[in-house]
Amino acid sequence: MKGSANFEPGGGCGYPAGMPPLTALSDRARERIAERFRALSEPMRLKILERLFRSPASVGEILASVGGTQANVSKHLALLHAGGLVERRRQGLKTVYSIGDPTLERICAIVCDAVARDARDEARAVSPGPRRTARKS
Repeated sequence: MKGSANFEPGGGCGYPAGMPPLTALSDRARERIAERFRALSEPMRLKILERLFRSPASVGEILASVGGTQANVSKHLALLHAGGLVERRRQGLKTVYSIGDPTLERICAIVCDAVARDARDEARAVSPGPRRTARKS
Protein backbone atom coordinates (compact mmCIF):
# COMPACT_ATOMS: atom_id res chain seq x y z
CA MET A 1 0.00 0.00 0.00
CA LYS A 2 1.36 3.39 -0.99
CA GLY A 3 2.52 5.49 1.95
CA SER A 4 2.58 2.53 4.34
CA ALA A 5 6.23 3.03 5.26
CA ASN A 6 5.10 4.76 8.46
CA PHE A 7 3.29 1.68 9.72
CA GLU A 8 4.88 -0.96 11.89
CA PRO A 9 3.90 -4.51 11.00
CA GLY A 10 1.94 -6.27 13.71
CA GLY A 11 1.98 -3.34 16.12
CA GLY A 12 -0.86 -1.15 17.29
CA CYS A 13 -3.50 -2.72 15.02
CA GLY A 14 -1.91 -1.03 11.99
CA TYR A 15 -1.86 2.48 13.42
CA PRO A 16 1.04 4.73 12.42
CA ALA A 17 4.35 4.33 14.22
CA GLY A 18 5.07 7.02 16.76
CA MET A 19 1.45 7.41 17.80
CA PRO A 20 0.48 6.51 21.34
CA PRO A 21 -1.04 3.03 21.53
CA LEU A 22 -4.77 3.05 20.97
CA THR A 23 -7.27 0.85 22.70
CA ALA A 24 -8.85 -1.83 20.58
CA LEU A 25 -11.97 -0.62 18.80
CA SER A 26 -15.33 -2.25 19.34
CA ASP A 27 -17.32 -3.39 16.33
CA ARG A 28 -19.76 -0.51 16.95
CA ALA A 29 -16.92 2.02 17.02
CA ARG A 30 -15.57 0.65 13.72
CA GLU A 31 -19.05 0.94 12.21
CA ARG A 32 -19.37 4.57 13.33
CA ILE A 33 -15.95 5.38 11.87
CA ALA A 34 -16.95 3.73 8.60
CA GLU A 35 -20.20 5.77 8.56
CA ARG A 36 -18.21 8.98 8.82
CA PHE A 37 -15.86 7.99 6.01
CA ARG A 38 -18.84 6.99 3.84
CA ALA A 39 -20.35 10.43 4.48
CA LEU A 40 -17.10 11.98 3.20
CA SER A 41 -16.92 9.76 0.12
CA GLU A 42 -19.01 11.89 -2.25
CA PRO A 43 -17.64 14.95 -4.10
CA MET A 44 -20.80 17.05 -3.66
CA ARG A 45 -20.69 16.49 0.10
CA LEU A 46 -17.06 17.63 0.09
CA LYS A 47 -18.09 20.79 -1.78
CA ILE A 48 -20.77 21.42 0.84
CA LEU A 49 -18.25 20.96 3.65
CA GLU A 50 -15.81 23.33 1.93
CA ARG A 51 -18.56 25.96 1.94
CA LEU A 52 -19.38 25.33 5.60
CA PHE A 53 -15.72 25.58 6.61
CA ARG A 54 -15.98 29.28 5.66
CA SER A 55 -19.09 29.96 7.78
CA PRO A 56 -22.50 28.56 8.70
CA ALA A 57 -25.01 28.78 5.83
CA SER A 58 -28.60 28.11 4.85
CA VAL A 59 -29.52 25.64 2.11
CA GLY A 60 -29.97 28.55 -0.31
CA GLU A 61 -26.52 29.96 0.47
CA ILE A 62 -24.93 26.52 0.13
CA LEU A 63 -26.78 25.97 -3.15
CA ALA A 64 -25.47 29.28 -4.50
CA SER A 65 -21.90 28.15 -3.74
CA VAL A 66 -21.95 24.51 -4.83
CA GLY A 67 -24.61 24.38 -7.56
CA GLY A 68 -26.93 21.44 -8.10
CA THR A 69 -30.57 21.27 -7.11
CA GLN A 70 -32.14 22.09 -3.77
CA ALA A 71 -33.35 18.49 -3.43
CA ASN A 72 -29.86 17.12 -4.05
CA VAL A 73 -28.14 19.53 -1.64
CA SER A 74 -30.78 18.86 1.01
CA LYS A 75 -30.27 15.10 0.63
CA HIS A 76 -26.51 15.47 1.09
CA LEU A 77 -26.98 17.76 4.09
CA ALA A 78 -29.29 15.17 5.68
CA LEU A 79 -26.61 12.48 5.25
CA LEU A 80 -23.91 14.74 6.69
CA HIS A 81 -26.18 15.58 9.62
CA ALA A 82 -27.04 11.91 10.24
CA GLY A 83 -23.29 11.16 10.29
CA GLY A 84 -22.68 13.84 12.91
CA LEU A 85 -20.53 15.93 10.59
CA VAL A 86 -22.81 18.97 10.40
CA GLU A 87 -25.24 20.57 12.82
CA ARG A 88 -28.39 22.45 11.96
CA ARG A 89 -30.45 25.06 13.74
CA ARG A 90 -33.55 27.01 12.89
CA GLN A 91 -33.07 30.71 12.30
CA GLY A 92 -36.44 32.23 11.54
CA LEU A 93 -37.78 30.47 8.45
CA LYS A 94 -34.37 29.11 7.46
CA THR A 95 -32.34 26.13 8.60
CA VAL A 96 -28.69 27.08 9.05
CA TYR A 97 -26.00 24.39 8.80
CA SER A 98 -22.54 24.47 10.36
CA ILE A 99 -19.63 22.11 10.89
CA GLY A 100 -20.57 19.80 13.75
CA ASP A 101 -17.27 18.02 14.35
CA PRO A 102 -14.25 20.23 15.04
CA THR A 103 -11.84 17.50 13.89
CA LEU A 104 -13.37 17.43 10.41
CA GLU A 105 -11.32 20.30 9.02
CA ARG A 106 -8.08 18.64 10.23
CA ILE A 107 -9.07 15.33 8.64
CA CYS A 108 -9.86 17.04 5.33
CA ALA A 109 -6.60 19.01 5.46
CA ILE A 110 -4.57 15.84 6.04
CA VAL A 111 -6.22 14.08 3.09
CA CYS A 112 -5.92 17.18 0.85
CA ASP A 113 -2.21 17.48 1.68
CA ALA A 114 -1.67 13.81 0.82
CA VAL A 115 -3.55 14.15 -2.49
CA ALA A 116 -1.56 17.27 -3.40
CA ARG A 117 1.72 15.52 -2.55
CA ASP A 118 0.75 12.50 -4.66
CA ALA A 119 -0.19 14.79 -7.57
CA ARG A 120 3.17 16.57 -7.37
CA ASP A 121 5.02 13.24 -7.26
CA GLU A 122 3.04 11.95 -10.23
CA ALA A 123 3.65 15.13 -12.22
CA ARG A 124 7.39 14.86 -11.58
CA ALA A 125 7.37 11.21 -12.62
CA VAL A 126 5.74 11.90 -15.99
CA SER A 127 7.37 15.22 -16.86
CA PRO A 128 10.38 15.12 -19.13
CA GLY A 129 13.74 15.96 -17.65
CA PRO A 130 15.63 19.11 -18.54
CA ARG A 131 16.08 19.44 -22.30
CA ARG A 132 19.54 19.40 -23.65
CA THR A 133 20.24 21.58 -26.61
CA ALA A 134 22.49 20.27 -29.31
CA ARG A 135 25.80 22.07 -29.57
CA LYS A 136 26.80 23.50 -32.89
CA SER A 137 30.21 22.44 -34.03
